[in-house]
Amino acid sequence: MTRDSGQIELRQAEVARGLRDLGLGAGMGVIVHSSLSSFGRVAGGAPTVIAALMEVLTPAGTLLMPSFNHGAPFEDGGAGVYDPAATPTSNGAIPDHFWRMPGVRRSLDPTHPFAAWGQRAERYLAGHHRTLTLGPDSPLGRLHADGGWALLLGVGYANNTFHHIVEATLGAPCLGRRSEAYPVRLADGRVVAGRTWGWRAAECPITDQDRYGDLIGARGLERVAAIGSCRARLFRLQDCFAVVAELLRAGRDEFPPCARCPIRPRAVPQTVPSDWDAAAQAPLAESVAWSY
Repeated sequence: MTRDSGQIELRQAEVARGLRDLGLGAGMGVIVHSSLSSFGRVAGGAPTVIAALMEVLTPAGTLLMPSFNHGAPFEDGGAGVYDPAATPTSNGAIPDHFWRMPGVRRSLDPTHPFAAWGQRAERYLAGHHRTLTLGPDSPLGRLHADGGWALLLGVGYANNTFHHIVEATLGAPCLGRRSEAYPVRLADGRVVAGRTWGWRAAECPITDQDRYGDLIGARGLERVAAIGSCRARLFRLQDCFAVVAELLRAGRDEFPPCARCPIRPRAVPQTVPSDWDAAAQAPLAESVAWSY
């Protein structure tokens, strides 16, 4: 740790030490949401934070990050296509550097692709374009099934993508099942129609507005530590699932449970009939997803 222009500057060793003190270790699988600025000054910036994460997890672990574009390429003036080798993420400096690194893979969902590195990276990302965007068989759903963890670096539970896994698993009526279609450029140059979820027309008052994070803390289900000026939280996805599911089933305060909530999927020019076969838990046989 050094001082630069009067400010403390973190180096990889300090970040790695803070991660270990928090409970992160070799062989673990973790989804990371982050704010680089929350650390203050980091020597080397985003690559240093990523290097510390990889050092602590080792190649025996798995590092997962969102590399979502949230539909930006399809807005006016955008590229008009999701290219996993070129499309930036709007999730911040750390994941935008991460997905570009050698050895890091990226999935094919047109608006909400994940990037992954480590032992289980290929297995987690495989077939993301043939399942629900944030369903049980998505990359993050597979991490949950394997007993994985979530790490929030300088961000709160409103940024915790995992609560959408709970919503999809419980069948939240506000999320469309593969009901929006956008162009995706494949490695061989082909452009195909990729499916993603239909986002809800309004915010979920429980998950999007973080009415569950306080319960995770009150029940002792998170580990909290400071890494420089960054407030870091580490928790098991299975614990988070239980808390979020409890509130979605029962509601909280004046907010109703999912079953009685009137919010439904939005309608946009890219809205199409769903190609999801709920009985088979897979795309319909005629879905273009089976062609790539």
